[in-house]
Amino acid sequence: MDSFISHLTETNAIAGFLGYALGSIPFGLVFTRLAGLGDIRDIGSGNIGATNVLRTGNKVLAFLTLVCDSGKGAAAAISAALWLGTEAGLVAGFMAVFGHNFPIWLKFKGGKGVATTLGVLLASSWMVGAAACATWAFAAGIFRYSSLAALLALATAPAFAWWFGRLDISLMAAALALLAIVRHHQNIGRLIRGDESKIGGSSK
Repeated sequence: MDSFISHLTETNAIAGFLGYALGSIPFGLVFTRLAGLGDIRDIGSGNIGATNVLRTGNKVLAFLTLVCDSGKGAAAAISAALWLGTEAGLVAGFMAVFGHNFPIWLKFKGGKGVATTLGVLLASSWMVGAAACATWAFAAGIFRYSSLAALLALATAPAFAWWFGRLDISLMAAALALLAIVRHHQNIGRLIRGDESKIGGSSK
């Protein structure tokens, strides 16, 4: 029993390291610098994610950032699950989001993890991920607030996972939702005050 627990702990530790390493790659920062647009952290909201990259006016770079940020979460979850097991895949997925939010290379000042979280959810269960993405699209279309849409999508993801019979994913999704709330605390404050910028509006 002790040997099994030790193996499980080691496996999850390896998965966590793999996830964090992949998640901490700041694609938005890398792409904007390679394109000669400077440091994305000095633009708009200062975030390294796709939404802020879009504020440079370069839609291609924003799309590439979105794909790569979600892709690194999916890659971490899938690779760990294949090599180390289902539980390790969930650990790696969570740590990929954590790595994106708190990358060691940027003194632990990263993004908010929405795209990476959606990538993890899609990789862990395409039905849960698709439901979360649909929630984001619906909320964004109705309310026109990207932050609110993200919070609603991630907050409902645990319920979707539970509905589809995946309690393990539901627990991971709940942890990711809490992490997203923490990372969006400033946006939540602006939403409450009514001065959060809408999609297509100026940054705050």
